[in-house]
Amino acid sequence: MKKNIEQTSEEERVVFYNDSAEPTVPSQVTAKTKLEALNLNWRERDLPEKIRTKHVHRLHPYLGKYIPQLVEIFLRKYFKPGQTVLDPFSGSGTTLVQANELDIHSVGYDISAFNIILARAKTKTYDLKKVRGEILDILERVHQATQNEAQQLSLWTDGKKGRRKEKVNEYLHAWYAPAALHELITYRDLISEYDDQDLLKVILSRAARSARLTTHFDLDFPKKPQIEPYWCYKHSRTCTPTQDAYQFIKRYSLDTIKRIEEFAQQRTNATVQIFHDDSRKAQIPMIDGVMTSPPYVGLIDYHDQHRYAYELLGLEDRSGFEIGPASGGSSQKAKRKYQEGIAEVFTNALKSMTKGGRLIVVAGDRHDLYGEIATMCDVNVEAVLQRHVNRRTGRRSGEFFESVFIWRKK
Repeated sequence: MKKNIEQTSEEERVVFYNDSAEPTVPSQVTAKTKLEALNLNWRERDLPEKIRTKHVHRLHPYLGKYIPQLVEIFLRKYFKPGQTVLDPFSGSGTTLVQANELDIHSVGYDISAFNIILARAKTKTYDLKKVRGEILDILERVHQATQNEAQQLSLWTDGKKGRRKEKVNEYLHAWYAPAALHELITYRDLISEYDDQDLLKVILSRAARSARLTTHFDLDFPKKPQIEPYWCYKHSRTCTPTQDAYQFIKRYSLDTIKRIEEFAQQRTNATVQIFHDDSRKAQIPMIDGVMTSPPYVGLIDYHDQHRYAYELLGLEDRSGFEIGPASGGSSQKAKRKYQEGIAEVFTNALKSMTKGGRLIVVAGDRHDLYGEIATMCDVNVEAVLQRHVNRRTGRRSGEFFESVFIWRKK
């Protein structure tokens, strides 16, 4: 175990990095577990992807989210059943889902309309028989409307240059083959006839992500449509861009049913409140603490990663309110603006937090911004835990460190 102590002008800050003990098992953590005993450096064999993406956590891909096991550890240590935790950057809803599992009430805010749909779809209490029926019914209707040879042939012959005359924008025409676009639009236009619309929108969006005219190895941020066959780094062979979406709609429909049913076995009656609002200005209800992972400065444009969903569903774009977007870069000016934005969020949250409540903040602080943010928020810095992240997969794989900041309201 390594234990480093750093002196600041106001207080002693203890930085823990533990890689000597066995990796921590989240379910074994209690309020009495010492911070220095935590080993958060899980390897793939310690925490396989199947476990990190259990039940509803994998309803839809999402870049920049932290793993549920990390959230579980700090909820178990610092919160009790019946208390309320806030995530002011709720994103895909990881904190909200894990809080519910532990019978902890939760409140989430996000300025992304798609994130709100996704988090609500994950945390809703479903009538399982009814939701299964809706998912299978819309799937069958899309199949009947799109999956026959005569209609598929017309998709390639009707309209200018083989494009079917769907009433959609240029983005969708550019990024989808005619058959795929027709299947997606057919599904979209049926959603309003069902009750569990958020969940159906997530299924549709997940299928739309996979059905784009792009390479198999670049689904995160493809720069332009891929029309021609290409050498695929993922499969080590020549691949062709996908021409249809129904295969994905069917696959993700069945997967969604399974995941919703799995989470139903874990969930409690703890409440989940989700707001499409800017947490810098929102009127936050009373909370006992914060568990969150803010955006990293200059790394991800959170609206843009789900651009297909915004275009397909016609969602409101509030990207101008993002804190630290990739488009803003990471200049000194951008970093200062980022600090001010994050500090404003936490200062607002502190107004609604009980005295002595904690803020647990997970961030990759390679620019050393969070010490100043803590000062700006006027909180007591209890500790900082360093975590080695070395399990990432795909072309964006690599090792990096992230910090868990533990602050306390004075």
